[in-house]
Amino acid sequence: MAKILIVDDDEAVRGTIANMLVTAGHLVAESEDGNAGLASAARSAFDLALVDILMPDKEGIETIIELRHQYPALRIVGISGGGRVDFVDFLRLAKELGADATLRKPIHMKELLSTVSALLD
Repeated sequence: MAKILIVDDDEAVRGTIANMLVTAGHLVAESEDGNAGLASAARSAFDLALVDILMPDKEGIETIIELRHQYPALRIVGISGGGRVDFVDFLRLAKELGADATLRKPIHMKELLSTVSALLD
């Protein structure tokens, strides 16, 4: 069992991912944007964070960079359903800037749990 932080501005996406992770036996906390995610990480130690790339207020790339800097041992997964600009590969950029892995939305349970398991082992 791991303690996992989900940072995504879409409440339905956060809830769906949280349900998948809770069903698999993990403890989950949810944050609606990068600022709230960073505040959650400051209050509690997490084993892994799933961070949406495109969010209002504090974008996921910035959040990933700050999480990586402040919590070097934290495993980070960048998640995205696409971008506002088609030619920018946000998931590749997330990986280059500190994410340990990336997942494309919609996220499927098997792929999510496999990625989480691989990062936590």
